[in-house]
Parts: sequence; structure tokens; C-alpha cells
Amino acid sequence: MQKRKVGRSGLEVVPLCLGGNVFGWTIDEPTSFRILDAFVAAGLDFIDTADVYSRWAPGNQGGESETIIGNWFKASGKRDKVVLATKVGMDMGEGKVGLKKSYILRAVEDSLKRLKTDRIDLYQTHKDQDPDTPQEETLEAYDQLVKQGKVRAIGASNFTAARLTEALKISAEKRLARYECLQPHYNLVERAGFEKELEPLCLKEDIAVIPYYSLASGFLTGKYHGEADLAKSPARSGNVKKYLNSKGLKIVHHLDEIASALKVKPASVALAWLIARPSVTAPIASATSVEQLDDLIKAVEIKLDPAAIKLLDDASA
Repeated sequence: MQKRKVGRSGLEVVPLCLGGNVFGWTIDEPTSFRILDAFVAAGLDFIDTADVYSRWAPGNQGGESETIIGNWFKASGKRDKVVLATKVGMDMGEGKVGLKKSYILRAVEDSLKRLKTDRIDLYQTHKDQDPDTPQEETLEAYDQLVKQGKVRAIGASNFTAARLTEALKISAEKRLARYECLQPHYNLVERAGFEKELEPLCLKEDIAVIPYYSLASGFLTGKYHGEADLAKSPARSGNVKKYLNSKGLKIVHHLDEIASALKVKPASVALAWLIARPSVTAPIASATSVEQLDDLIKAVEIKLDPAAIKLLDDASA
């Protein structure tokens, strides 16, 4: 499979990233292991998680996803087959939150321990939500970790174009590690927030893009064609309901149409549309079964023709 560069970092990845948010939340460790094994066996190599996954689930404290991935590394010996991305900054409880240098240097050690590895390939600011900490301080922490070899490259998640521009300027002026990757909320039904200002910036500055919610909380999988279908996934119904309008249903109709012609699932087509975007390096998507994973992997294997891309572009504009 042809790989894509992660900014100017030297990292290269197959253009589909496996989301680790479900590990230790909606699926247990044995199921997670089966999905991770199948993902690597299919020739894919990019996994994204975060220290906070999945603190929100009853009985969890955070770190569950990283722990499962670390256990899988130990059991499988496949650490070197994977480009590993994780994140820092969200509230882990007991005052463990934010982007201060002292906290990042502590948090990275916790992540490395859970992940049972000596380095993180892509370490990301989970959210630009610490107004009390100057960006320079955060970037100094990352620069130190890169120089120590504990982190290979850094990325930003949920940044505005203005804040990302500011961070890039600081990195250039102070000769600090720079954000090589952006993780935005972007998919066929959520385009404007990324395309208006962030996309041109990423293309200009050679920044990789790894969108999350690539399937719009499941809306783009093709199982929602009206409000009656919300009962299929009660936990996601709140996130999906807002897309059940004329625009959203038009997009789903065309996904169904193209998927049928290609003999794949709508989810594969929705991801293939993202993969075809000039700015996108690898969309992130999660799977709770090997069968679901197969549909995600097909997105890398199919190629949408210009007519199919235009149909989806126009429907989602």
C-alpha cells in the first residue's frame, strides 16, 4: 500500500488510521487484540489513541486504551510494525490536566509506561484548552521530548487556524519542534470548519491531516435513513439526529448509490472520499469487530472516480 508522509517528520503511514477510543470502552481486551492483529495483517500501520481514553466510561479512570495497546505490543511483538499516535492535555483527574511543560513531561512517562514502549511516534496536544499556559512553554516541552528520543513528531488536535499559525511561528522563531500534524473534526457532513481556513493552512505549511469523526458518529455508515433508525444505536442518536435533514439524507443516498456500484459498504466510500482529498493524510475510524474493520480497510483499496467524487462534493457542499 502506498504510504503518505506525516508533515516533514520523516514518518510515513498507510492512509487509514485505526481509532483506539473504543478499546476498553465498547470492546474488551481480547476483541481489541483481534482487531489490532487483523489491522496489521492487512498491511495497515497507523493507530491513534489518547491518555484520557476512556475515562468517561463507568468504572474507568483513563488510560484503558493505552494499556490495551501496550499489552498487545507485549503479547504480539508488533510495536515496530506500527506508527503510534497518542495525545495529552485532557483532564485525567487529581489535577492531571493541561499543557504546562512540567505536566507534559510527567504525562508522557505515564503514557509510555501504559503503552509498554520507549517512544511515541506522534504525540499530540489533545485540545487547545489551556489559556494559562503560553504555547511556547508547551512547544518547549515537546522539543525536549523529541531531543530525548521519547517522541518522534508532534501534532495538534482541535486547533483553530489562528492558534496553529501562532504555534508554527513560535516553532520557527525559537527553533522548537513544530506541529507536523493536525487532527480536526472533518467528514462529508462537517466540511466548513476545516476547509475554510485550516485546509489552506495545512496545504501551505505541509502539515499532515488525520480527521476524527470521519464517519460522523456512524451517520455515514448508511444505517440511518430517517428518525426511526435512531433506535439502532441509542448511545449515538444524539450525535446523529442533527444530520437527519435534506442535505444529510442526500449525502447518504449518494453513498448508497456509489457503494452499490462498487460492491462495498457506504462507510468505505465515505472514508475513500476523505482519502481522496489533497489535504488528508489518513482519516481516523474505529471498529468494534473484525467485520467492521474489513469495511474500513476497503476504503484504502477502492478508488473513487472523478464523477463519484463530484457527486459527493456537490451533495455535501
